[in-house]
Amino acid sequence: MTSGQRKHDMGAGGECICPKCEARTPHRQGVPCQDERCPACGARMLRVGSEHHALWLKKHKV
Repeated sequence: MTSGQRKHDMGAGGECICPKCEARTPHRQGVPCQDERCPACGARMLRVGSEHHALWLKKHKV
């Protein structure tokens, strides 16, 4: 993998979640959730089940 490339192996389905207001939207194939903006508050979205989502969950359980 060269610099600038992302590794995506989560498949086409799933959801994106907002880390600020927790709004959810369906994941659009070919568009990383981090490139999506929350329709409610404008924050960058996270892919449910991703490494970033797991870190967010861990942080918010404290």
